[in-house]
Amino acid sequence: MFFVLKGEKAVPVSGLPSKKCIFVTDLHGDMDRYTSMFRILAAEQPDALFMGGDLLPSGLLTATSIMSGFHKDFINDYLAVEFRRLKQDLGPSYPSVFLILGNDDARFEESSILSVATQGIWQYIHNRVIRWHGYDIYGYAYIPPTPFTLKDWERYDVSRYTDPGCTAPYQGTHTIPVSDSELKYATIQEDLNRLTSDRSLDNAVFLFHSPPYQTKLDRAALDGKMIDYVPLDVHVGSIAIKRFIEKRQPRLTLHGHVHESATLTGAWMDTINSTTMISAAHDGPELSLVRFDPRKPGKAARELM
Repeated sequence: MFFVLKGEKAVPVSGLPSKKCIFVTDLHGDMDRYTSMFRILAAEQPDALFMGGDLLPSGLLTATSIMSGFHKDFINDYLAVEFRRLKQDLGPSYPSVFLILGNDDARFEESSILSVATQGIWQYIHNRVIRWHGYDIYGYAYIPPTPFTLKDWERYDVSRYTDPGCTAPYQGTHTIPVSDSELKYATIQEDLNRLTSDRSLDNAVFLFHSPPYQTKLDRAALDGKMIDYVPLDVHVGSIAIKRFIEKRQPRLTLHGHVHESATLTGAWMDTINSTTMISAAHDGPELSLVRFDPRKPGKAARELM
């Protein structure tokens, strides 16, 4: 389902407010990273927190543990509890929290995410757009096909093509029912066209899980690896997302998914024409935290802690 704003005019760039924002992604249920994140939120009291997916312990492990009867409810027993505590402590200074899930998050957890959202703790924005202080905040979680088994958040990219070594979205494990037609024919390209329609994206901030293809943000450690004598592409981002950015030029896009890219390319920020693209993915044990102002996205700063 898509939730699209209609009939509202974009605020001129000169009228956009400065906002203190924090971006994190790919925390994978790591308690040390979350502890660092909550400490920073309490100390700095930003206007908004953006969380870019892969937030929970491994989705496949979670699905397996449910079947075996040993599931721990990370969302309700930890994540929501800590955010409620933060909201109580900060009061009116509590940030707006925008989040999506990622390909390592089991989609059956979406019901808990939505339930907590009704309490005003966070806003779940996959396939949604929300107007926030003159900015249009979009969320989109799907990534192109991977070799991984969990397929809840995988889509064909621009066509029914799967890279060597990867498996199609209709193969593997799904934790919620999905129609055959969606699994076999839906694409990221079509989704983005429907989500944004013909709206101006001059003031848009996109929270993606996948990075765009062939940029400094999607470089994987696949050098020299081959499948059936075919070299693997070291760039694993979305062609659809890259083409979308090239054509529509949103103000800012936020990405994750490819942990090692910043290490391999030496960059966690890239640009396509007037669009600034930022990744907070990280391949070390630290929390990777990006501070940014959507009015001046090119001046963002990353800190490992």
